[in-house]
Amino acid sequence: MGLRSDFTRGPDRVQMHLNWGFSTRQVLWTLTFAAQLVLLVVLLGRDRMRRYPWFTAAGVLFALQLMAEMLLAGRMAMLPFQEILLALGDLAVILGLLVVVEMARRAFAGAPRSLWMVNAAGLLVVASGVLAVWGPWPVWKDMALDTLLGKLRLMQLAAQKGDTLVALLTVGLGLLVVIFGRRFKAGWRSHTQMIVIGLSTAAIALLATQGAVQSIAKMAHPHSRAEYEQILGLVSNLVNANQVVYLAAQLWWIVWLWRDEPGTVAAELTPADSAEISAEGEQ
Repeated sequence: MGLRSDFTRGPDRVQMHLNWGFSTRQVLWTLTFAAQLVLLVVLLGRDRMRRYPWFTAAGVLFALQLMAEMLLAGRMAMLPFQEILLALGDLAVILGLLVVVEMARRAFAGAPRSLWMVNAAGLLVVASGVLAVWGPWPVWKDMALDTLLGKLRLMQLAAQKGDTLVALLTVGLGLLVVIFGRRFKAGWRSHTQMIVIGLSTAAIALLATQGAVQSIAKMAHPHSRAEYEQILGLVSNLVNANQVVYLAAQLWWIVWLWRDEPGTVAAELTPADSAEISAEGEQ
């Protein structure tokens, strides 16, 4: 969705095989793809797409990414395959930023424009500052942007750092919505708050996974093939755990978006309907 469980960038050389012959990666891919399709059906069938068009668009793109990974892997040359995945990843970052803006506008629809802009600017400054010191950055003169490989590296950098920026903004927005949402349009059990809670949970899991992988990369110094495989296995388990959290967020969205917001049914009743219901209750 803007934030997503990424199957295309995790280590795929180490896989935990379950007893029935399917790897953990394959099982998680299947469950995530099925949950994403159900979520899209709920968004369309319950008419939530009209209220959250960018959230829906991000969901469609995520489903497309999953399909591209499964259908194109091993069926086309590696270079064009990576070009497609990186292009989709960069587009997902753009949609992720639009989702953050959409949720913020929905949550704080009644806020004064000056307050809205000050908080948005403050959140962006904080997130950008954290991003600047988050993880290693490449040496720009070594990027070789005049070559195809250099351009692919730039696309990969934009996707990776963009995912991190979206995650940081989402966590910040989640805190604001939980603390101040009731004063505006994101009260408890509202669809906006439930979506933001799911996005924030997935964002925290993504940031925790990135931080753990970066720490392992700094501290790990394998001296044998067995130690190297053990480190890959640990990283693979972390990536799988992140995907499980995202799957839980998908189920959260399915449940809450299927349900109507509190007060929606009552608000939709006309005075005549209310009088008729009251008369039936008295009988």
